[in-house]
Amino acid sequence: MLRSSQPLTGPNRRRCREDEMLLGTILDEGERGFIIDTRSAQAAKQARMTGGGTEPKSSYPQWRRLHRPLERGRPLQESFAKLVEACSDPSLSMDRWLGRLESSRWLSHVKAALSTACLAAQCMDREDAKVLVHGAEGTDTTLLVTALAQVILDPSCRTLAGFQGLLEREWIQAGHPFHLRCAHSAYSHARLKQEAPLFLLFLDCVWQLSRQFPFSLEFGEQLLLSLFDNAYASSYGTFLCNNEKERSLCKVKESTHSLWAWLNQPEEQQKLLNPLYSHNALVIWPSVEPQSIQLWQGLFLRWIRPSQYLDEAWAEIQRLVEEN
Repeated sequence: MLRSSQPLTGPNRRRCREDEMLLGTILDEGERGFIIDTRSAQAAKQARMTGGGTEPKSSYPQWRRLHRPLERGRPLQESFAKLVEACSDPSLSMDRWLGRLESSRWLSHVKAALSTACLAAQCMDREDAKVLVHGAEGTDTTLLVTALAQVILDPSCRTLAGFQGLLEREWIQAGHPFHLRCAHSAYSHARLKQEAPLFLLFLDCVWQLSRQFPFSLEFGEQLLLSLFDNAYASSYGTFLCNNEKERSLCKVKESTHSLWAWLNQPEEQQKLLNPLYSHNALVIWPSVEPQSIQLWQGLFLRWIRPSQYLDEAWAEIQRLVEEN
């Protein structure tokens, strides 16, 4: 699996021989690969007017391009804000609550992300094909799809250590602009153009996987909640800045502590582990039917509904597993 930004073909349909050679050498003679573009065909076409674009078939004859549009930027941020507003209003009737949940379209974004990740995983697992994923800059929806596909395909990414490595590789080092995307969140009245809860959408999708496959992930919901909290407000430097260059200039590693070092302390690790975990070497294929996608109550409702009883039940499960 590969990821990249969009090719810079522009309105004059410029070619880059080095790019064509690079993708050509990845495939053996007669082999075909798939390019998953996370923009619509129309959006990719419009991007040519500003210097971007997509791979022309004539220059990449062994690659088949598939468009699977995923929202990012303002539409995704507004969806998040509408969901938060609905979850924060305890006075809603059942009909109004369901209506506002549907109108937020958040669960539709979750479904679309999981569907696209499953497509990438299927191309690799069932077609035994190489896959290139890209959107516009390659630092938002691109990372969402490649990271989710690896959780689906690779059992090592479903361990606590492997998942941390996945986040470091696919989100932090790959340049997801955390500072811009998580600047104020849906709880602020300020609205910045660059805000978008892409990383939260990824965490929500992983939560959906953990709910559908409760024995296959070594970590539980508490890790996902901690990652959400630290992405938006943290005492650690792991999610600071927008890319490796900024972190180097700001001397983040020298001036701050790592979130991973804190989470990997034995006493903290114990809180994050899934007591029901059993190593599963198989690919986990999630259901993306509307009935299978659920609201992440542990996150979106945690400020208005106490989690005491769920925490007690979780502790009891852990006790029973340890005794046996």
